[in-house]
Amino acid sequence: MPILEPHRPPAVADRFYPGDPHALRRELERCLVRDLQPVPARMLLAPHAGYVYSGALAGRTWSHVHVPERVLLLCPNHTGRGARRSLWPGGQWDTPTGPVKIAADLTEALLRHAGLQPDTAAHLREHAIEVHLPFVHARNPRAEIAAVCLGGLDLAECEAVGAGVAAAIRELEAAAPGSAPRVLIAASSDMSHYIDADEAAELDSLALDRLLALDAAGLYTTVLRHDITMCGILPATVALIAAGELGATRAELVGYTHSGEVTGDLARVVAYAGAVVL
Repeated sequence: MPILEPHRPPAVADRFYPGDPHALRRELERCLVRDLQPVPARMLLAPHAGYVYSGALAGRTWSHVHVPERVLLLCPNHTGRGARRSLWPGGQWDTPTGPVKIAADLTEALLRHAGLQPDTAAHLREHAIEVHLPFVHARNPRAEIAAVCLGGLDLAECEAVGAGVAAAIRELEAAAPGSAPRVLIAASSDMSHYIDADEAAELDSLALDRLLALDAAGLYTTVLRHDITMCGILPATVALIAAGELGATRAELVGYTHSGEVTGDLARVVAYAGAVVL
């Protein structure tokens, strides 16, 4: 199947993060943590709100991990557009600090194995991958990405996509074996939305307990059972399944916060978590 070569322009620059390159670099300096020793992780979970709210936690999470030259970014479909299993097909994503290329080898492997559909419509107005790209580019300017947007999947479908993602990564890594993962899986998600901060923390702890236990099915069913408004449950579930298939053995919570820490409004917060899976 031929891979198209589109450019994806920024959709939320100057809204979620600075659109001016110099201002964005200053914001990245604020958010990234330079004195951390990065580890070769298999997966991370990081939030995708505006940098004023969740940028510090996202930056700390990206600072915790070694960013290899292939990063698979999975996000939820907030817009409802495009395919349910949407894979950006080729070219590059533009950012204020420079372009991030699509990894043709990883994208093609995902098309073969993971039941994804080449599609741009789901991605064009979606913010949940875009906000991570300045962090990816800052941590490794040579990194290339594959971009997946997911919507409307049941658990069985998540399991099938996750197994396919693992097969694609396994194939890619087998071609150049080494001791550290050559592909980092990044799941983009915020946690509870627009509820009291204490209630959010209580509910989110149920979901994060399952994530930290590497229990993908438990994460998915817990979020549904308790009506937890974790917008990235699908990418988190798929990523956790793939990480488990690829031999991940433990997870660590980097941090948890919410918008009320910035606004002072504790009655109606959006909550954010950062985690790494090793």
